[in-house]
Amino acid sequence: MADITIYTKPYCPFCIRAVSLLEKKGVAFTEIEAAFNAEKRQEMMARSGGRATFPQIFINDQHIGGCDDMMALEADGKLDPLLAAEA
Repeated sequence: MADITIYTKPYCPFCIRAVSLLEKKGVAFTEIEAAFNAEKRQEMMARSGGRATFPQIFINDQHIGGCDDMMALEADGKLDPLLAAEA
């Protein structure tokens, strides 16, 4: 199963939507609330190539982007193979 990390901030509708999709898929993931943690936010930005918006999603250390990016992968049928890939 894939190693999934999602950086979020509280009350973010895009974060809630992304987390909801991952939960619906039944996959395990690590959620890191980074909005008010400078160290975690810097970590997120370093991993994502400077992107500072929430959420930022990583599957097997591959940056897939934010909520809209993940939803596009889902619509194209490309998310499930990523989620099923071994870390």
